Formats: sequence, C-alpha cells, structure tokens
Amino acid sequence: MLEVQGLESRYGRIPALKGIDLAVKAGELVALVGGNGAGKTTLLRALSGVQPVSAGRVRFDGADITATAPERRVRLGIAQVPEGRQVFGPLAVEDNLRLGGYTRSTAESAQMLERVYAMFPVLRERRQAPAGTLSGGQQQMLAIGRALMARPRLLLLDEPSMGLAPRLVEEIFARVQDLRAADAAIFLVDQNARAALKIADRGYVLETGRIVLSGSGAELLANERVQAAYLGL
Repeated sequence: MLEVQGLESRYGRIPALKGIDLAVKAGELVALVGGNGAGKTTLLRALSGVQPVSAGRVRFDGADITATAPERRVRLGIAQVPEGRQVFGPLAVEDNLRLGGYTRSTAESAQMLERVYAMFPVLRERRQAPAGTLSGGQQQMLAIGRALMARPRLLLLDEPSMGLAPRLVEEIFARVQDLRAADAAIFLVDQNARAALKIADRGYVLETGRIVLSGSGAELLANERVQAAYLGL
C-alpha cells in the first residue's frame, strides 16, 4: 500500500531524513521507533505531504504521490494523527470530529461518527463539551477519531502514548489494534518502543535520519541492540 524509496528531507541545509526505504502492506500495523530527534515526526509529515521532500519517492497504491498536495492525500486515503493531538480546543468534540470528515459525504460522515462514538464512548458523552476541556487521554481519542472520520486506508499515528498514564496507554494501544482491517494499514510512531513493537506486525528502527534495523515486532523486541537502546534492558 505504501512504498518509500530513498526518501530524503532537510531543514534548510540540515539533513533530517537520509535515504529512507520502507513499506507498509494492506492490513499491516507497522511501528517506527527511535529516540528524540531521530526524524520520526519528520518522516510522517513527509508522508502526509506537509514536509518538503528533497529526494526519493513515495508511492501509495502504486501511484507516485511524492509531489501530491496534503489535502489530495487525505482524499486518496491517508490521514495523520499529529503529535500532541492538536485538537481545536474552543470547538465542541463533535465539531472536531465533523471537521475530520470534510472530504466525505453527509451520509458517510454520519456513519463514521457513530463508529467513532462506538469505539470511544466517552466522546459521545462529552460531544458538546469544548475539546480543550477533555483530559489528555480523551483528547488523544478525539484526535484518532477525527482522523478516522476521513475513512483512511492508511492511518499515520504520531506518538499516541505521549504524556499518558500507563493505564491509558494500554487502552489507546488496544484501540489501535482494533483499527486493523483487511483493506487498511497503520503506520505507528511512538517512543514507547515496547508497547509499539508488541502490537506491530513489523517494525523499523530510525536513528539520526536513517533506518538501521527492521524486522517483525517480535524480532525487534528480542534484538539486543533494541533492548539496550530503547527497552532499558
């Protein structure tokens, strides 16, 4: 579904991504782990089209989307849950969700709204509350729900566990697992390497803008280099 070849990106003269090669198949949950400053968020931003690419190719469903505008990528089926949630605080929860479905018909939006409420019942309970009054965990649910409103075929998740208590991390990752479907895929970025790789079909390790390891989630969890650098073992 997603194929990245030789992808490079810069911030001015500073290289952030250096020849990234990776793939995500339909129905897969693929995790990307790495430390602060490794380039994880930059990579997701490049995939969603908001970060300029200086070299390489991004293909989605076989089509080259390297130069495709971000809003067009949403219509093609790519949606991103940004780092830090970035909900629209003054707007009601339901308004935030409806904004996520702006590319869909009224009927599709209504259908997806019910699906999101079924997945996150607390959002239904708080649907008229300003999004800024939600707890951190509830805001993360809202950010995921907002992305789902676009009915994505590829969901990009950036640090969904950031700042959450362990119990909420388990709940968020359980919901992420539930999102897997035969015709969809998830690309998950998280500093909580153990939790991310535990639920991943496959994973990549990113260090200073380069992919340095790849394998199944179980293989990377058992890798001594990963254990020493990211699992505290």
